[in-house]
Amino acid sequence: MTKLTIKEIKQVLAEIEDLTDPQLAELKSDPRKGVQTARHVTINRLQKRAEALAEFEHRFRYERSFWHHGLQYVAGVDEVGRGPLAGPVVSAAVILPHDFDLIAVNDSKQLTPAIRAELAPKIRAEALSIGIGLVDNHGIDELNIYQATRVAMKQAVEALDPQPEEIIVDAMQIPVPIRQTRLIKGDAKSISVSAASIVAKVYRDHLMDEYAKRYPEYDFPHNAGYGTAKHLAALKAYGPTPIHRMTFAPVKKFSKK
Repeated sequence: MTKLTIKEIKQVLAEIEDLTDPQLAELKSDPRKGVQTARHVTINRLQKRAEALAEFEHRFRYERSFWHHGLQYVAGVDEVGRGPLAGPVVSAAVILPHDFDLIAVNDSKQLTPAIRAELAPKIRAEALSIGIGLVDNHGIDELNIYQATRVAMKQAVEALDPQPEEIIVDAMQIPVPIRQTRLIKGDAKSISVSAASIVAKVYRDHLMDEYAKRYPEYDFPHNAGYGTAKHLAALKAYGPTPIHRMTFAPVKKFSKK
């Protein structure tokens, strides 16, 4: 390959997908600085991909264990929106196929909004089933946020078709007659819970963007209902909207009597 130009070698390297590719070893002796720079860039790219794939496989260990024991349908369940001052709590339940291959899927909190928005429709396309559950601010005020979250999760699971034989859930207990594995920080440990966290987050963010059209002063596209300084300033100036959670302390404080 030493007869190739640096530009041509870069094109060759761009197509390499394996660190064991003999072309990488062959290029090690090329004296040109541009070739060595391109080679190191390729090695770094492949190492990062290998690490991402290893992490992806690790997050699949719970699902594969259940499949190995004869369970066909395993659902991951997660929620978003327990902490905000406004808007609903949303839950998603996701059943993934055995050949699910979106290695970028991870805990939604670890991903940028753009990556979440890109992954959500891909997850929907690959998933065997997806269920969404939602309890609005009135339900949260009536039940309390913990119980409202359980209701949203129950709705999400019951919306699945087929129904799962096992549920992996992020540190909650869902009131359904299905065996459950509860994991602390499950959205970072189980690929199904990771997928559910992304679907729920994108779904809720879209809702808050729609609410922002009605209530633009509260900066919902940037805070998703959480109590940021701009949000609290709007509460102080205008009081709560019909989607605010009246039982949450900051909302109570700025509620107009």
